[in-house]
Amino acid sequence: MITVFGIKNCDTIKKARNWLTDQGIEYQFHDFRANGIDRDRIETWIQQAGWETVLNRRGTTWRKLDAAIQDTVNRDNVAALLAEHPAMIKRPVLDIDGDISIGFKPDLYQSIFNL
Repeated sequence: MITVFGIKNCDTIKKARNWLTDQGIEYQFHDFRANGIDRDRIETWIQQAGWETVLNRRGTTWRKLDAAIQDTVNRDNVAALLAEHPAMIKRPVLDIDGDISIGFKPDLYQSIFNL
């Protein structure tokens, strides 16, 4: 099963979803802003990809965080922070039967899907 996790209005999500559709690849979309995301799933992503990969420091939500919070983010507390602020999860998270890939580039997806 293929699931794309992200936020519906994100431009990168739109590109990834369009790419998948253009390739005829069926997937489910999970909008973690609308549908939420649980801390256990975030923890699994962190275990697979590393917390610094999962955390999006380029987005508006991160930039709006108090500097004191930004300075104290680490492996031990990042999952709780991301569960509270899912917009800070780097997007998209492509989950194929439990194996994840974070971010979108057409050549990355081509290699994932052997195209």
